[in-house]
Amino acid sequence: MPRRIYSEDHESFRLSVKEFVDRTLAPRAEEMIKDKVIARDIWLEAGKQGFFGLAIPEEYGGAGVEDYRFNAVFAEEIAKFTAAASSCFGIHCDITAPYIVHMGTPEQKERWLPGAASGEKIMAIGMTEPSGGSDLAALKSIAVKDGDDWILNGSKTFITNGNQCDIAVVAARTDPTKGAKGISLFVLEAGMPGFTKGNKLDKVGQVESDTSELFFENVRVPGDHLLGPEGMGFIAMMQHLPQERIGNAIANLANAKQILMETLQYTKDRKAFGQSIGTFQHNKFKIAEMVTAVEVAQAYIDDCVAAHSEGKLTPVDAAKAKWWAAQVQCDVLDECVQLHGGYGFMNEYRVARAWRDARVHKIWAGTNEIMKELIGRDLGL
Repeated sequence: MPRRIYSEDHESFRLSVKEFVDRTLAPRAEEMIKDKVIARDIWLEAGKQGFFGLAIPEEYGGAGVEDYRFNAVFAEEIAKFTAAASSCFGIHCDITAPYIVHMGTPEQKERWLPGAASGEKIMAIGMTEPSGGSDLAALKSIAVKDGDDWILNGSKTFITNGNQCDIAVVAARTDPTKGAKGISLFVLEAGMPGFTKGNKLDKVGQVESDTSELFFENVRVPGDHLLGPEGMGFIAMMQHLPQERIGNAIANLANAKQILMETLQYTKDRKAFGQSIGTFQHNKFKIAEMVTAVEVAQAYIDDCVAAHSEGKLTPVDAAKAKWWAAQVQCDVLDECVQLHGGYGFMNEYRVARAWRDARVHKIWAGTNEIMKELIGRDLGL
């Protein structure tokens, strides 16, 4: 089925992202895996191309684009290459930066957004805690008022871009008596006394993605680093999560679709018992099932992208897109590994790395189980 949500402008932008992938990312794929990080100069090149500043206002170094479909195109093309780069870049420009764009004062925007747009300042968001997981309302990090400043103590874990980050938007409890309404957001800068970063976490997949713990020990946070009104942190997170989840869905499906197309070609080229393995009925049926599943999922996600571009995407529909795309991705990539046989278990094959990298998508941005809980509540259950 032809996709109907993108115009010639979007497709022209897609070509520029593809060129960036082919010229900058692809030649350094093995280097990123070996070093377990996306090098700073790659971030700077992406910023130079304007990819990080799409939704950042022009006066703060961005492009001021209000059409989310451009963000979706960027997410798709990066995810086709690697889920890890898609995760790192998405956290930086599509998840963390919008908090400052939507909640920051003019002074805060001027201070932090130009560097985010240029790629000079890598951004991370500190939500998840060791004991909390998907339960954002149960945060234990606490910030106590001290004159005009705040004293922050606590920790975060599984933070994408955590080890490299220059700027981190951090959620902390500012009033323990008010539950979710007692959570606020702060902007921390690397180098603040008491703000330290743990070593890169040893993950099963997405090894190129810099993921670490963040620690806060009596960090003195200036009052002008409070982002938005005190006590509005949880509400802000709930308002921004739909974009995180639709972005996750976009990347999941793009990655699955790309590897599926590569697997299709492999089944045409690979011979067994005198014929291409794709012509065996079982394999043919499997491929037909996967292509159908991906295209049906794509239609729904495209509708969600269109809705989000118009400011109409609901949290429940974003939850549907997130969990379903993660499930389809994992199912498709598992079958693609099987179709590759023993080669599908070799790290030198993209299908093996994609299969390994995909598993976390059923966990982060809210587990699939939490997504189903949200959907069930909306149904009155």
